[in-house]
Amino acid sequence: MSAVAVERPRDGEQRTLLDEANALMERLPGHRVEIIGGILTVTPLPDFRHAHVLTDLMVPFITAGLHGKETMVVQAVGIWLPSGPSDYAIPDLAVVDADYDEHMAENNCADPAIFRLVVEVTSSNYNNDLRVKVNAYAEAQVPVYLIVNRKHGRVHVLTDPEGAVYEKHQVFAPGQRVVLPTSVGAEGTPSITLDVSELLKV
Repeated sequence: MSAVAVERPRDGEQRTLLDEANALMERLPGHRVEIIGGILTVTPLPDFRHAHVLTDLMVPFITAGLHGKETMVVQAVGIWLPSGPSDYAIPDLAVVDADYDEHMAENNCADPAIFRLVVEVTSSNYNNDLRVKVNAYAEAQVPVYLIVNRKHGRVHVLTDPEGAVYEKHQVFAPGQRVVLPTSVGAEGTPSITLDVSELLKV
């Protein structure tokens, strides 16, 4: 995560934070631009291992039937956040209701109500994933937040959002397995078990 110089408006025109974010996305293709808690953040392209972890997660999700008629597995889509007038985040991976196109909010972001699970794989901005986004996703009432914490070699599963916090926070170490809540999928979808060692490549 880094701060980037923001262009000043010309001729007295007033630009919003959302205008600035969109301008940055045009100036910095490939970077992820988000506004969380009224703070604009820019994240550079992730590395290959980050992409590898996302693929390793998608395989069991798709195999379990999460990418179908009722739910979809999607990468890097925007979730509109209630924490501020222009707030949005772009999780690495998400499971959403399949009718997402009927629930679009602003700035090509979707209503948080359609998100069943969001996933972040930590990179250089790991504090953002482990702190700032925890509160943001909880406040948005995202039922399950999964963090693959490469920095500390752990996998976190946060559930039961209440206000701006998750009531339940489980941490899993290499050698353990994570069983995700069945609510991530449609009714009748089998539970998904993830191998922490496999995800962390240890």
